[in-house]
Amino acid sequence: MIPGPMSSAFPLDGARLRFSGDTNVGRKRNHNEDNFYLPTEERLTIVADGMGGHASGEVASQMAVDTVVEYFKATQEDAPLTWPFKVDRGSHAEVNRLVVGIKLANQKIVEHSQKDPNCRGMGTTLVAVFFMDDNVIIGHVGDSRVYRLREGKLTQLTEDHSLVNDYIKMKRMTDEEAAAFPHKNVIVRALGMKETVQVDVLEEKPKLGDCYLLCSDGLSGMVSDDQMTQILEAEPDLDKAAQKLIDAANANGGIDNITVVLGRVEPI
Repeated sequence: MIPGPMSSAFPLDGARLRFSGDTNVGRKRNHNEDNFYLPTEERLTIVADGMGGHASGEVASQMAVDTVVEYFKATQEDAPLTWPFKVDRGSHAEVNRLVVGIKLANQKIVEHSQKDPNCRGMGTTLVAVFFMDDNVIIGHVGDSRVYRLREGKLTQLTEDHSLVNDYIKMKRMTDEEAAAFPHKNVIVRALGMKETVQVDVLEEKPKLGDCYLLCSDGLSGMVSDDQMTQILEAEPDLDKAAQKLIDAANANGGIDNITVVLGRVEPI
């Protein structure tokens, strides 16, 4: 089941976190293989872009989101036993928690694809952001992205696990050549591809006014960083900003499913 437009808000160390998210099938696909999660209890948000076709990509992305969320809820409930320092477990414990949840999702997807012939070869990207009071922890696999808008500057925080990005890093391709590269959709790391998966993790300190953007490549492949910045700067309403980003991706061609989640640190 693909969730519709959603929003939520949470307190954050003298500020508050507001979230908004939505997903759209785009203009060229006949079904949506993306999934996302906005926090209901944990300050955790996720975007997953499934692949595999015949609806199995949708199965993989939903399984990834559900597994990470269920793991976070289970370890929160077990906190007095599993985590002795419930109030402030420290970022290291939370990094481990995020990585274990994502690796567990990978394991479940691999096992399911081996059992069900209809799901053979399915996989999904995943980006997850967990907000602590004074720290933001990002875990990701694949080419879905996390950006941060801070004081008018949009920065891509994650690095695509894609063939085209590997070529760019090896200096075998310029940005101009990359724009015309015919295999832009080929990703070199995803959940479900192998029995084990490497999860990239980064941490940073949030600031008042920061806006975090999680998205599938249906947005980042269609809308330039400059256009994203303009939309986020011009539209203070987070729900409307998410919709305008999706509208821009569709206006520019909408060749893939489009999923957008925004998380903004606001004054109380």
